[in-house]
Amino acid sequence: MGIRESHTFSAWKWLGFVSAVWVQTISGNNYTFSNYSDAIKTLMNLTQLQLNNLSVAKDVGKAFGLLAGLASDRLPTPVILLIGAIEGLIGYGAQWLVVSQKIHPLPYWQMCIFMCLGGNSTTWMNTAVLVTCIRNFRRNRGPVSGILKGYVGLSTAIFTDLCSALFSDDPARFLVMLAVIPFAVCLVAILFLREIPQSTSVAAEKEEARYFAIFNIVAVVVAVYLLTYDLIGSTNQVFSLVFAVILLILLASPLAVPIYAFVKSWRLVGFEADMERQQPLLKEETTSPPAETKEIITEVAAAASADDATVLVEKTKPVIGEEHTIMEAMQTWDFWVLFTSFLCGVGTGMAVINNMAQIGLALGHADVSIFISLTSIWGFFGRIISGSVSEYFLKKAGTPRPLWNAASQILMAVGLLLMALALPGCLYIGSIVVGICYGVRLAVTVPVASELFGLKYYGLLYNILILNLPIGSFLFSGLLAGYLYDAQATPTPGGGNTCVGAHCYGLVFIIMAMASLIGFGLDVLLAIRTKNIYTKIFNSRKPKKSLAASNGQ
Repeated sequence: MGIRESHTFSAWKWLGFVSAVWVQTISGNNYTFSNYSDAIKTLMNLTQLQLNNLSVAKDVGKAFGLLAGLASDRLPTPVILLIGAIEGLIGYGAQWLVVSQKIHPLPYWQMCIFMCLGGNSTTWMNTAVLVTCIRNFRRNRGPVSGILKGYVGLSTAIFTDLCSALFSDDPARFLVMLAVIPFAVCLVAILFLREIPQSTSVAAEKEEARYFAIFNIVAVVVAVYLLTYDLIGSTNQVFSLVFAVILLILLASPLAVPIYAFVKSWRLVGFEADMERQQPLLKEETTSPPAETKEIITEVAAAASADDATVLVEKTKPVIGEEHTIMEAMQTWDFWVLFTSFLCGVGTGMAVINNMAQIGLALGHADVSIFISLTSIWGFFGRIISGSVSEYFLKKAGTPRPLWNAASQILMAVGLLLMALALPGCLYIGSIVVGICYGVRLAVTVPVASELFGLKYYGLLYNILILNLPIGSFLFSGLLAGYLYDAQATPTPGGGNTCVGAHCYGLVFIIMAMASLIGFGLDVLLAIRTKNIYTKIFNSRKPKKSLAASNGQ
């Protein structure tokens, strides 16, 4: 393959990554429920338990993400994106009709179905984006996961601040945004997001690191910009319009990377042919160093590396770090330790996010949009920093990634206890802490699963882990928070109820802090059990770098 062709492939790969970033920027709509939950509660005269169960129905949509996982190995990426876009248009479109009072409130069970559709739409988007990009950038899984999951974290703040700036926090118009914008963005991504043959050279790996640094910088600028707007607030209509225009320009700015890559591909026609070499994915993975985590492994290769015999008699059971089928992964202790610790982390985080509107009212805050944005923005920082930092320490010292999850669980417990005490300003600090820890958990678990169980069935494996979102939402939000809140609440005329005071959620926060400590113990256990795997990954990269250095002399 020629130099121009190889760099053209690289340019298309980066253009696909930019479109993936855009999809993630609009796929955090599942975390925006608090922006319009009060409107639904009032229109349908719901109790807090009923409202929380609606949010559970939204999260149950993620359970059907297993369909997206199965489809990821059978359908092309554009089809998966299109399914998610159509589901979101229908699910959030129906909710808009109700909140805008274009139609009479739907029966409760029908609202649950449309909530479920809206929730399920993001699983198709996330699966298409994560599976494709992890496969396109196999040697930089941490930064890929951190950046993509980081933009999901920013998504809620982007929607919230745009709605605040342009529509004065109107919940009906907010739902229009959730229905229409993701649909349009997915149609654009369909044109560019696809798997691209990889480069195996050291130069290409260094180039990826430089480009990812640019994406990180842009993402941080966007986050700081949103945070500044939240602190200043909207002063007038002109200011709000200027804010929206600058935000859109910042979101479009990553296009500079693929544009530069395309220009570079046309300038390198006469460059020396051995500068960078392309290989098929299968060849790359089967010839990689034995100690490196393998992306594609055949049964014959697995058996041959495990036994000195020259004849393959029967399939050997894969060890952690090799390719696993879904059933093989689920038969290991490590999978269930990862699954349960993930539940403790995301379940508690989802409960706070889904109940933020009522938590804010209980603690004396009539407007909770600032707390929703803070959770989103600091969730971004948790995602993007943990992805890059965990990758850095893995490459430098072989530090097991689960240790970062363990650290986040301790911090989450502290944040929850702080909110339980209801001290002045606790909700500001609690929103930031919950956002950071929830972001770390989502970003770090993505590469951990691929490193322990491989990439071949990663789409389905990812969606099995994501089952923790509806399970955690049901346990911590639907049951725990819903029942304990209603037990303290005062009925309101016409149905529904309300509660004001620290006692409304105090016990909820304490129980969730205990769950976070359990998650901490499980993450430490997983780090101990997988230390050898991460040591092998670390050692496998040293010879490559040493060889590259010697060749350069």
